Amino acid sequence: QVQLVESGGGLVQAGDSLRLSCVASGRTFNIMGWFRQAPGKEREFVAAIGSNSANLYSADDVKGRFTISRDNAKNTVYLQMSSLKPEDTAVYYCAATSRTTVFARVRTSYDYWGQGTQVTVSS
Repeated sequence: QVQLVESGGGLVQAGDSLRLSCVASGRTFNIMGWFRQAPGKEREFVAAIGSNSANLYSADDVKGRFTISRDNAKNTVYLQMSSLKPEDTAVYYCAATSRTTVFARVRTSYDYWGQGTQVTVSS
């Protein structure tokens, strides 16, 4: 059974940092990524990483602040978030796919999703 389990969310102040983790079980994946969904908004792409960590993708509004990485030995993907802003407040979801040809920024490219972890940034 495939599972993605996120952790690391919480309540922080603007300018603080957080690191999200997502542990995958049941299989390994080619692309792993993070999406987020704020209240009343669509789920949006944040960042993604290829199996060998050479291919990295990130949304424009998080570039320079968020860094995605993965540890294949632990089947885990991380999202290091710094200089957090109130507009980063959302539920953050881990996503994964084994497909070899994907549009990493597109939600429908992913086959597996975690349950989400809440990140709240106060001003």
